[in-house]
Amino acid sequence: MFFAIFFLYMRCIEQIITSAYNAIRKLTIYSPREQYSERQGTAMTVRKRLLLVDDHTLIRKGLRLLMAGWEGFEVVGEAADGHEAIELALELRPDIVLMDIYMPRLNGLEATRRLKALLPEIKVVILTVADDDEAFRAAMEVGAEGYLLKTVEPQHLYYLLQEVARGEVPLASALTKKILPQLKAQEKGDLLSPREKEVLGLVARGLSNREIAGRLFISENTVKNHLRSILEKLQTKNRQQAVHYALQHGLVKLRE
Repeated sequence: MFFAIFFLYMRCIEQIITSAYNAIRKLTIYSPREQYSERQGTAMTVRKRLLLVDDHTLIRKGLRLLMAGWEGFEVVGEAADGHEAIELALELRPDIVLMDIYMPRLNGLEATRRLKALLPEIKVVILTVADDDEAFRAAMEVGAEGYLLKTVEPQHLYYLLQEVARGEVPLASALTKKILPQLKAQEKGDLLSPREKEVLGLVARGLSNREIAGRLFISENTVKNHLRSILEKLQTKNRQQAVHYALQHGLVKLRE
């Protein structure tokens, strides 16, 4: 039963990829990067070399089939894990690596980190099913130039890869809406000094200014000064708003 369902699932993926490829073949798509040849008097497309890295053969073959109809891009190789990706990148020197995260032997994040250390000029775009902010942050930390979900529309993927070729950083819109507010909140939290975070944490636990002063061995005036600074940095009007903001964005914890 399991194998029957799995087979049907693979067939569905294959049909989706083939349908997407056929749809894009019907479109007139041109690369924005062209180079004029004085000898021939015609415009010659500058093709960006792509390396596909995914442990699922069907995904790699589907992407290769899809990209065969794209002007301005050329798939030069495929790898099934991070180790193969690094070896092929050193050999083929692609312009862009389309990298999955979850793979055997060496995952895509660690492969990206090593690849960027060896060949910093290569651009790495993560293409994954992981839509959580932890994976996104990890990808940015290891140097990935983009982060896309496998639910992306084929035509959209084409334009996003064009952005990468131009030096831009494409991000999945669903992640952007979720993560950017968190990043902004974290930036505000980073403005707080360790002492201010300590004071804010005690306020969140319900301690009064006098109790905070006694706990930290400082004066009440010093506590008030810290609170004024906290309100200004978090752009909140009172201590209740500051506590609500801090708890909502994980800047403080109620338990030590």
